[in-house]
Amino acid sequence: MSELDRASWERRWSQALRAHGDRLAQRPPNAHLTAELGDLPPGRVLDAGCGHGSETLWLAARGWHVTAVDFAATALAYARSTAEAIGPDVAERIDWVEGDLATWTPQRDGYDLVVCLYVHVAGSVEELVQRMASGVARGGTLFLAGHRPIDPATGAATAAAGQVQVSVEVALAALDPDQWQPLVAEERPRPQTGTGVDAVIRARRHT
Repeated sequence: MSELDRASWERRWSQALRAHGDRLAQRPPNAHLTAELGDLPPGRVLDAGCGHGSETLWLAARGWHVTAVDFAATALAYARSTAEAIGPDVAERIDWVEGDLATWTPQRDGYDLVVCLYVHVAGSVEELVQRMASGVARGGTLFLAGHRPIDPATGAATAAAGQVQVSVEVALAALDPDQWQPLVAEERPRPQTGTGVDAVIRARRHT
């Protein structure tokens, strides 16, 4: 990701937090994530592309120890302050990391769960999936979601038109079947109001 792109995202986050900070604080965590992962026992989790922290806070509140990575310093500062306002039981379970997912690589086999939601991919989606998957420990879970640029029901462009995000086909192609068991690999209606669908992938690494 170029410095120009980074500056653009910083501007977006600054504007969003100024205009809608109260609404962001009340936004629930991703509905795909809560539906799929609520039954997992807590352990170590990587939230790659954590944004303003809704999913990180949800996970930490349920006992997970979270490494939360994003390249937008403004979003990280907001998320950290939100966690601190909730209290030490949540805040002390989170490590905030400023890192660019175009290059940032997780500790190999370091996490029981790796979550990567709606990341705008600067390079190869397959390479990103494989890099994030490298952080999953044996028996652990990889959970991915991406906005699809075209609504398959209508053929119309969605709000994600022009973006490169994770798709079901590329994610499955990136995961070695000898190492991974796909549990969910499908397109689902977006949790938020509006047209379009999300690619949702949940895979378990073999022990």
